Amino acid sequence: MPAALDAIIDELKESDRQERIDLLIDFAKNLPPLPPELEARKDAEHRVEECQSPVYLFVEMIGDRVALYGEAPAEAPTVRGFVSLLLEGLNGASPEDVLKVPGDLVDLCGLTEVLGMLRVRGLSGVLRRIKRDVARVAFAHHSTP
Repeated sequence: MPAALDAIIDELKESDRQERIDLLIDFAKNLPPLPPELEARKDAEHRVEECQSPVYLFVEMIGDRVALYGEAPAEAPTVRGFVSLLLEGLNGASPEDVLKVPGDLVDLCGLTEVLGMLRVRGLSGVLRRIKRDVARVAFAHHSTP
């Protein structure tokens, strides 16, 4: 798992319930805006269906490293915070490291204790989507001469 994501998980695990919520809200405030060229490409293909909130994810390869971009509404601070946490923890990682992120990351972070089941399902869907898109983009990247 990428060191940046590992550090974030440790911080969340060591925090109490309220601190976890506060950390997610801090991450939510720090989610960078989508670049204009991606903003124009927000469509069903880039939307995470498992989320009730409109979450859009974009994955690119820059050299042999993953570049992630995402958007989640300010009205959904926990979802927005989790998207921001993943972007911060996974940007610049190798595709292999991203694909090794445990599927139960939401639980590892201690977020199942502070969020409802629908939110947990949505957040797990965000991670699955990132991993699926990283696998697809990395394969296409390596297949290109």
